[in-house]
Formats: sequence, C-alpha cells, structure tokens
Amino acid sequence: MTELSKYTSLRVGGPATKVVQVSTEAQIIAAIEEAGDTPVLIMGGGTNVLIADKGFDGTVIRISNNSVQAEVDACSGATLTIGAGEDWDVFVQTTINSGFAGLETLSGIPGTVGAAPIQNIGAYGHEVSEFITRVRTYDRELKEIYTFTNSQCEFTYRNSYFKAHPGRYVVLDVQFQLRIGEFSAPITYLELSKKLGIEPGDKATVAATRAAVLELRASKGMLLSPDDHDSWSAGSFFTNPIISQQAADGLPDAAPKWPLNDGRVKISAAWLIENAGMHKGDEVGGARISTKHVLALTNSGDATAADIAELAKRARNQVKEIFGITLEAEVNLIGIEI
Repeated sequence: MTELSKYTSLRVGGPATKVVQVSTEAQIIAAIEEAGDTPVLIMGGGTNVLIADKGFDGTVIRISNNSVQAEVDACSGATLTIGAGEDWDVFVQTTINSGFAGLETLSGIPGTVGAAPIQNIGAYGHEVSEFITRVRTYDRELKEIYTFTNSQCEFTYRNSYFKAHPGRYVVLDVQFQLRIGEFSAPITYLELSKKLGIEPGDKATVAATRAAVLELRASKGMLLSPDDHDSWSAGSFFTNPIISQQAADGLPDAAPKWPLNDGRVKISAAWLIENAGMHKGDEVGGARISTKHVLALTNSGDATAADIAELAKRARNQVKEIFGITLEAEVNLIGIEI
C-alpha cells in the first residue's frame, strides 16, 4: 500500500488501499466506476488536506489532467476552459503571460484548478467565484456529467455547493472569464496596497500585483518550499469566522473586523489565535505553528497527523474559551477530527 504522506504538503498521512493516477476525463470516470461502492478520495495537489495516520481504506484517485482551451475576443475578454488537474499557480502565471487580468491576487495559492471552486479559494480581496462561468463535473450518484452555472455553484466565503455535498461531484474542468488588460482591478486590500506602494483603491499592473502577492505569501510561509519546514503546511488551517454585528461589538477594538453586505462581520482568525494565548512556534510533538504566521500549522520534520490535529484542537479550544468563537477548519480532514 502507498503512504499518502508522499502526496500531501503536510507530509503526513498513512497508507491507502489503492492509489490511481488519472490524466484524462475518461480515465477519471473509469477509476470512479471501478471503485464501485468502496470509499473514494479525489486528490489533486494534496495541499489542503490532513489525512489520518491510519490512512485511507479505499481508492485514492489523483487527477493530473491539464487540458486548456481558450477563446479570446477583444470585447468580451478571454474564456478559458481548464482541466481539473492543472496546477493553480501555473495557470495564474499563464493568464498573466497571455495578457489577461483578474487572477493576479490569487497567485501562489497551492493546489489544482479543480479544487479552486470547491473551496472558493480567495485572497487579498478577491475570490475565484468572481471569474468562474461554469464548472463541469461527474455526478457519482447519477453517474452522469453535469455542468453547473456560476449561480448553481452557490458560492459563499470558502464554500460552495460541491463542498456542501462532499463526495458526490468530481470536477472535470472549470471555465473562467477574464479581462484583457495589463492592470488589476482597484486594490482594496490595505496590506497589498502598502506592498505595492499605492493608495487603497488605485490599480497596479497585474505583473507587479502578482509579484507583491508572492512576496507577501512567502513572508508568511505560505509558499511551499522543500527546504523550509515553515512552509510544510496546508496553508491557512482555519477560516476567518463570520459572526453577528453584536458578537463583533463584544470583541476588543483592536480585533480586525470586516463588515459584510448581509450585516454580519468577518473576523481575523489569526488575530483570535494570537490573542487567545497561542504563539508562533508553539509545538505539539513534531507539529508547530509557523514562525511566520499563526494560521499555518506545519510539520517541523517528523510530525504525525495526530500531532497536527492536537495542535489545531488547542488553538480552537483556546479561542473558544477566551472569545466564545468556534474556529472552523479550512483544511479537509480525512479520517481524523479536531
């Protein structure tokens, strides 16, 4: 049996009964059907998952299809259809090299294109749902291909219809609509505008924006590097909580708060963790809170999945005890709980 630790950015995870590598749509569907009623785990880059030390008793299907189709119109922009197995950041770089704008603030996010709509990935003021026109999937329940429009995906903060129905839909490809141009949308995220040396609301070139985003992510240990154990993580382990205005008013004034259109408020999970008594560098066994960013739980070299789960549990419990807010994992937990 194959140890799944070799396929995950956290470098933990026990054996799988079977691992299948697929690179075409036909192979994806055939592998799913061959698995029958046994459990199936779809994996792309393995960058947003914590798999138990006992492993996975079923078939792991690793998708690497990276077909690309493009239609470009001077008026409507670029329509790009990308295979689920394409590396996300390679795709972003390709769009910028091709003269397209929109995805630059999402640079450096690890994983594959197929995982992007499931998680509705986002960073620095933008989410991938802003650019998706449709998601083509294989429905494991009805055993047929089904295409979702953007509205049918039911995108919300770090969530989607696919995430709400785990295991049913396997993403085959994703279609994006991007602008043609060399400038970003107005930069509204203060940290990014400071890095770019511009005022909030101003624009920058997409190339400069991508470079600034990559530098910011690297400074937080959010760019994967084989030589930097601080980057041996699954990115942000927790999502930023969304709470009522009343609950937000009860937090200290120093707590970062971002009012939403529905009257609720998004709170910084990193601030909550740091101010609940957890610190960068805190350890449990081989698991360690990154020395660069408290939202990244890392493998310092010899961590087990149980170590990482215990460290996550401590952070969550501390925040709950001090602030009464329950942090939710952004990382997918396979065979393990926190």
